Parts: sequence; structure tokens; C-alpha cells
Amino acid sequence: MTIPKKYFHDHLVLLLLSTNAFLAIASTVFIIVRLGTTHGNGFIVQYRPSLGINIYTPGNIVGILSFIAFAWLVFIIHTVLSLRMYSIHRQVAITILALGILLSVISVLIVNSLLLLR
Repeated sequence: MTIPKKYFHDHLVLLLLSTNAFLAIASTVFIIVRLGTTHGNGFIVQYRPSLGINIYTPGNIVGILSFIAFAWLVFIIHTVLSLRMYSIHRQVAITILALGILLSVISVLIVNSLLLLR
């Protein structure tokens, strides 16, 4: 797979890539800092309101650390998809990167709410 030369010269693509990278790094740091301030090993990793009144699923630290892996997977997968789609259609590549930003922000909000419940 050859990388189109114009891809890294496109200012909007670089802005979106930088934002995606910043969100991945920021979510990693945010989760690690929030875990460093909590004590104990019981974490709430799921909230299922359809199962009854306040159904919380307890878990361990691996469930929370999986959000870090998810943030990096979102960054990598959206970057690769955008690279492949850029030569076909520029707007689709930009949309893929923008959806990666949206997914990263939603992920940070969810992990924040789960860590606040702790």
C-alpha cells in the first residue's frame, strides 16, 4: 500500500489526525491519573439500566484499562481506513477521521462516568 503524497499535505487531514492522536494520549493519561487517585480494586465496568433498578456490573482494573486499548485501536483503525480511502475519495477519509474523534470523545465520557460511580 502506497501512501498518497497529498495525504500528509492536506491541512484538514493533519488537523484531524492530530486531534485523534491528542485524544488517544489524553484519554490514556486521564485514565491512568484517575486510577492512581482511587484506592481498592473494585471497579464498575458496566451499567445496564434495562436489567432492573441500578444494575451495576463490578469488575477489576483490566476492564477499565481496556478503555486505553480501545482509544488506541480507534486511533490506529481510523487512521488506516482514512489512508486507504483518501485516494478514492477525500471527503470519505475526512469523515472517517471525524467519526474517530466523536468515538474517542464518547469513550472518554463513558470511562469518566464509570470512574465517578466508583
